[in-house]
Amino acid sequence: MVVVVAVVALAVVFILSERWRRGALVFGSATLLGAAFRLCLPTDRVGLLAVRGRWFDVGAMTTVGAAIVLLAASIDPLGTG
Repeated sequence: MVVVVAVVALAVVFILSERWRRGALVFGSATLLGAAFRLCLPTDRVGLLAVRGRWFDVGAMTTVGAAIVLLAASIDPLGTG
């Protein structure tokens, strides 16, 4: 859980420094990382990443994370980095 929160904090730093596209990519990656942790770690080790059943949590986080990453990657940067 701490690793996922640290990656989300990095995404917030990017967003606050007006790198919102990069921040969205990092946020989506944090969600996918949370899904991977939920899949691989036992329930007593994942903390608040365990909300419902294992497969529901993994499916929901993977779907949301992939959607965020795909949307952020598909937006034209319009000359920004």
